[in-house]
Formats: sequence, structure tokens, C-alpha cells
Amino acid sequence: MKGLYCKLGETAADAKFVVRETNVPSALGSNQVKVQVKACALSPLDIKLHEDLKFQRDLVPVGREIVGIVLQVGPKVTFFQPDDEVVGILPLDTAMSGLCDAVVINEHHLVQKPEKLSWVEAAGAIRDGLRAYTALHTLARMASGHTLLVLDGASPFGVLAIQLAHYHGVKVLASALSSEDQKFLEQLRPSVARVIGVWDAKVDLVDSCLEETGGLGVDIVMDSGVRLHEEEPEARCLLPYKHDIITLLGVGGHWVTTEQNLQLDPPDSRSLFLKAASLSFLNEEVWGASSARQGRYLHIMKDIVEKLSTGTLRPQLEDPVPLYDATVSMEMVQKKQVRKRLVIQL
Repeated sequence: MKGLYCKLGETAADAKFVVRETNVPSALGSNQVKVQVKACALSPLDIKLHEDLKFQRDLVPVGREIVGIVLQVGPKVTFFQPDDEVVGILPLDTAMSGLCDAVVINEHHLVQKPEKLSWVEAAGAIRDGLRAYTALHTLARMASGHTLLVLDGASPFGVLAIQLAHYHGVKVLASALSSEDQKFLEQLRPSVARVIGVWDAKVDLVDSCLEETGGLGVDIVMDSGVRLHEEEPEARCLLPYKHDIITLLGVGGHWVTTEQNLQLDPPDSRSLFLKAASLSFLNEEVWGASSARQGRYLHIMKDIVEKLSTGTLRPQLEDPVPLYDATVSMEMVQKKQVRKRLVIQL
């Protein structure tokens, strides 16, 4: 069978996406499960993370968020049996692409898919749901009555974070990167307390947040990246500066960042100290890095699929594409021309 892989080059820009033949192991390990893939989500590949972890391979599997039907189980598998419908995320060190007809995965990376939940919704929301849980519960310690600012609220991750926060009684502000995103967020239900259209040069993010909170600042900020320099590519020009985020953060606030290369100068650290505020880096891959966290990891994924099935979380997904469009779709995702793509196996 064939799978989609990223062929690494000397730099991230040299990476190419290629289709390669893949063999599925005929014999399963004790806790392994063979799954027939029904749908797979394509998210941007963090090439630098793979280099940091020194996996030492030229081909990196693409498409780790999967949903499907159990075909076979190993001798010590206790959670699943053949014909169960499951959803999960392939581990970082997997050798198999989620776009293969079937994959082999440890049972501790899977949860049962509720019957009412569609294949596409399950695959499209599992990772963004995990990110939202990690950011709001594990890192920011979200609580009822807090005020949350979600930057780029119209992204798949942002939408689920907004819905999860609403469920827990949190007041939500969100930024929009375009007029289309602003219209979408203004029509979102439950409604966002304030949509801040940062695409409009007349709108100031800091002033809007302080006005909405009576000058107190927000309790939690979740960014989608930080503008590090004056000269940035066009795609990053709408990102906030770190000083702006620190300014709009309230006393005792939490800043959850996705910016891997963030550097704080002494004045920035001093401002955070004066506010007794905290900074956390969002990296959802840590859940697969320690066996001590497997129980909590599975609990989070079970809660995500349950909230998806009841409509508490409602991902905004584009129509899925067929398998033969996967290579082009992944190139668009990696270049950030689209936010996410879903591939359905016919």
C-alpha cells in the first residue's frame, strides 16, 4: 500500500512531499492494534521538532490524526476488539503514514469513537481539541469567570478553544485576521464577547482588550505566533508583538504561546514579574513523550470525542478531499495557504 511522506532536505524549505510504498507488519506486538483508516487530517509538519529529536530518517510520515475500524488486535490488547471504531493520533516516532489503507498503532494512542460522531469530524478535531485542552486546562488553569483572548480565533484550533472556554463559563475575546474571519466569528454561537479585527489598521489590539476589561487586562492569552521583528513575512505581519501581549495581560494572568523562538528581554521579564504573570509554551506532543502521562492523555481524548458527539465542540471543517489530492493538499497546508485538510479513504 502507499503512504504520504515528507522527504527532508538541507533546509525546511527544501522538504518535498512524496508518495511511497509501505509495508504493514504482518505480526502485531503485544499491545498493538491494526486499524483500517477511514479518514485522516493533514496538519503542518514541524520539521524542526523532528530534527531536534534526532530520529535520523529521510522520510517523515505525514498525516497522524486518524480515524478508522479495528481489523486486528495484539494478544495483550484490552481496550479494543475487531470492528471497533476508533480515533487517535499516531506517535511522533511512527514509521507509517496515516494515509495508508491500514496502520499499526499502540492501543494507548487510541480511544473509542462514539457512534454519532462522523469520521471526518473525529479526524479533523482530535488534535486541535488536544491542543485546546492542553492550553486551557493543563497550562492556563482556566476557571469560570476568567477572561480569555484567543488570537486568530477563526482557526480550527481557535474555534475549539473558544467553544471549550464557553463551556466552562469563561468570557472570550477573539482576534480576526481578515474581514471574512471577523464575519465568521461574529456569527459564532455561543457568541464571542468581542471580535477584534486586527486586519484593520485602525483597530488596536491592546486598547480593545483593556476597554473590554475595564482596564484590568485579560486572565489568559492564547497566541498563534508572535511577531519577533519589524521586518516579517506578510503572513506574520498581523501577529502581535510580545510587548503588546504582556501589556494586555492582567494581574496573575497566563500567556500560552505557540512561538518556539520567543525571547524575553529583561524589561519584558520585569513586566511579567510585576504582574505575577506566567508564560507557558504550548507543545501538545509532550503527551506522547512520557508513559506517566498516558492515563491523562487518554482521558483528555475521551472527553474530546464525547464533547464532539454531543455538539459541545463543533469544529469548522472544509469538505474532505480524495486520496489522490493528498500531496497537493499537504503542500498547501505546509505553506500555510490553507489551515487544515482532511483526506477521506474511499
